[in-house]
Amino acid sequence: MIFWRAIAVAALAATTSALLAGEIPPDARRSGYSFMSPDTRAMQDDDTSNPGMLFVLDGEALWGRKVGSADKACADCHGDARSSMKGVAARYPAFDRTLGRPVTLDQRINLCRANHQQASSLPYEGHDILALSAFVAHQSRGVAITTGDDPQLIAFVEQGRSLFMQREGQLNLACTNCHDDNFDKHLAGSPITQGQPTGYPLYRLEWQTLGSLERRLRSCMTGVRAQAYEYGAPELVALELYLMSRARGMPMETPAVRP
Repeated sequence: MIFWRAIAVAALAATTSALLAGEIPPDARRSGYSFMSPDTRAMQDDDTSNPGMLFVLDGEALWGRKVGSADKACADCHGDARSSMKGVAARYPAFDRTLGRPVTLDQRINLCRANHQQASSLPYEGHDILALSAFVAHQSRGVAITTGDDPQLIAFVEQGRSLFMQREGQLNLACTNCHDDNFDKHLAGSPITQGQPTGYPLYRLEWQTLGSLERRLRSCMTGVRAQAYEYGAPELVALELYLMSRARGMPMETPAVRP
């Protein structure tokens, strides 16, 4: 499967115009939802059919569960997530003053666990971190993304943009080659979207589970036969920051459903 996907990518690259389209203008940016089939849209729209909602429900239970040597729950500090977390995920990755760099929502959850609950970190892509992240992000569904507004993030956004434009791997492709230059086409039977991360963590039918944006980015890197960054690497955080900043103004959809 990977072999044939690589061939499809190479074929796509061969038909790409020599002049790149460049970044998509803000008024032309579209959610991945608009590229989906009617069946996939219907699955996302109906909370009783959206499999990502099972993670949201698990996250709600975790929100109220006391953990760590501090014996504290998220709710002990933040109260009702429906009000306290509304709009929060729409501004992540966000700048952390103590660390002097941006952190993702997953990283913020683990920082809260370490600093306030005296609990161990949850592993990347584990059920609990995805559930908590989905629950928090779900509170911002319909809220416009504001990521990147903080002046302290300018240099990190630029780093993410450079990585997005940088060719890599044996296939010598950059993210922009697919998501800026060839969206609305198909690759190995799947629609190529603009890569606007409005619904993460999202349920991917190919994965049969919920997954983070970092997982998707790593999958793309593997697809072009490049060495994927480790989860939590500064490069992945910068890429996520750039992608979220270029989706600024678009509404959050978590949990989205994709092929």
